[in-house]
Amino acid sequence: MKRLIGTIIALFTFLIAAFVVELNKQTAAQKERVVGILQTMSHPALDQIHRGIIKGLEDEGYREGKNVQIDFQNAQGDQSNLKSMSDRFNQRNAAVAIGIATPAVQSLANESGNTPVIMGAVSDPLGTHLVKSLNHPGGKVTGVQDRQPIPAQLKLLRAILPKAKRIGVVYTSSDDSSASEYREFRSLAEKEGLTVRPYTITSTNDIEQVAQTMAGKVQAVYVPTDNTVASGISALLKATNEAKIPVFPAADTMVKSGGLATRCVSQFDMGVLTGQMAGQILKGKNPADTPVRRVTSYETVINQKVANELNIHIPDSVIKAAQKKGRIIK
Repeated sequence: MKRLIGTIIALFTFLIAAFVVELNKQTAAQKERVVGILQTMSHPALDQIHRGIIKGLEDEGYREGKNVQIDFQNAQGDQSNLKSMSDRFNQRNAAVAIGIATPAVQSLANESGNTPVIMGAVSDPLGTHLVKSLNHPGGKVTGVQDRQPIPAQLKLLRAILPKAKRIGVVYTSSDDSSASEYREFRSLAEKEGLTVRPYTITSTNDIEQVAQTMAGKVQAVYVPTDNTVASGISALLKATNEAKIPVFPAADTMVKSGGLATRCVSQFDMGVLTGQMAGQILKGKNPADTPVRRVTSYETVINQKVANELNIHIPDSVIKAAQKKGRIIK
């Protein structure tokens, strides 16, 4: 009898232990919720946003392998990849999905279900119908608006090239955010008596031909926040440098690649804010009631090496602005 009781107790103890182990596994799985990050393509600006997102999640207490599983996917500019990768997050029941650049966010937003979607740097969330309003998004999408200081960028161009009257703008015709920035730049420039000539592309394959067409017709080139142009910036700069035409990009990474100068919001800082917002949604915030945010401070970035090669004088006021907040690439 004693032996039977002992056997029953041992069996009961084993079952309890097995139950506890399984419960712990389930609890751990619940703690490590999936965070999907979908990047439209590879280039330095978007890579900086990605790094910032990881930092922002950590600021909110979420770390890979500790309490979240980060599923990072890069579509490499392929629309079919965007769709399949968005489906992947849906199938994995991601707790939150983060899109880096407009096409990725649009793909995630088009998925069925109520998985919160966080915008990582979208220039025109209203025009792309991702949110109903900036203060009250009203759906499953919120996040960070990529709002570059276009008036300050135009002011910088005019300070460096006060005699320039003909400005070319290169942008991707299918990129809603890029087109929106082009329209704003054109409106501001034309009010100041400048002539703005648009040159649209559909892929990086068009850049070399467009750049050659533009040479001799403009005195400077403005490039908005455009993923496709950024990916093919070397082809653009090859043609403009040969024609001694300076390029003023919206993103600092394109200045580092050979653009002349910009006043811009840090891509890394936008990523950090995106990651922080994702962390807050993981903690229970409702995206429908979470206002779209943006980084409001900007920096001045100058490529002095390019200025020297193009024989362009950078005014002392611009140099001082870069020294105070920004950087000078030599």
